[in-house]
Amino acid sequence: MCNNSLYGQKYILREAEPFCITCYDSLFSHNCEVCHDLIACTGKDLSYNGRHWHSECFLCFKCNKSLADRPFTTKDDLLMCTDCYSSEYSSKCHACLKTIMPGSKKMEHKGNSWHENCFTCNHCQQPIGTRSFVLKDSNNYCLSCYEKQFALQCVQCKKPITTAGVNYRDQPWHKECFACIGCKELLAGKRFTSRDNFAYCFDCFCQLFAKKCVACTTPISGLGGSKYISFEQRQWHNNCFNCKKCSASLVGRGFLTSNDDIICPDCGKDF
Repeated sequence: MCNNSLYGQKYILREAEPFCITCYDSLFSHNCEVCHDLIACTGKDLSYNGRHWHSECFLCFKCNKSLADRPFTTKDDLLMCTDCYSSEYSSKCHACLKTIMPGSKKMEHKGNSWHENCFTCNHCQQPIGTRSFVLKDSNNYCLSCYEKQFALQCVQCKKPITTAGVNYRDQPWHKECFACIGCKELLAGKRFTSRDNFAYCFDCFCQLFAKKCVACTTPISGLGGSKYISFEQRQWHNNCFNCKKCSASLVGRGFLTSNDDIICPDCGKDF
């Protein structure tokens, strides 16, 4: 740059070109973020995120202690030692109430924070980590302990119910266990009835136990409030209880019998 002799002088090589100290500083050295003076190449230049400091200027802005050989962080572009940052901004562990240091793992749930090793199951005291857990009465339980301590047991398979289940006659069932005793069809959300403490779907119950209509021979379920007519050990659907001759409905009317047939009084005059 200046073409002055470097014989007997200090110099710096940059890309194989020699520079005297003065020229090198004017071309390549940086200014300190704090004091704004030049950081000479003969001194120590501490840099972070494209910014530069003298070593004696690289201080925590809260306590003014040197950060040259200490862990540090930044807040709004200001340097802070980890102690000051933690006391000012870091979360406190919900279990031990100590500061969760910057850079360390922490667990968060519903606005609370824990050290990784403090986030434990209330029963077995083992760290939960990233495993599934259940919150009950302000305490955290791993899934295994929760099932053993609190989960309802299915009356069919005797295993814990951890997802949606079915309650029938004050007894809990897995949805997949609550099935028709006959055809094994799942009954949750469907019409069903029971006999001798066994659950049956509508079709199976009708086929196994329902009386048959004398007229159409199909089962009379009686479920859902449906009505039927019964006379001398015989049954009819309401809409099947009709005169054999004229087909008029006999529901709520007098009628006559002729062998196995029923007839209205008008048609009965012919006999």
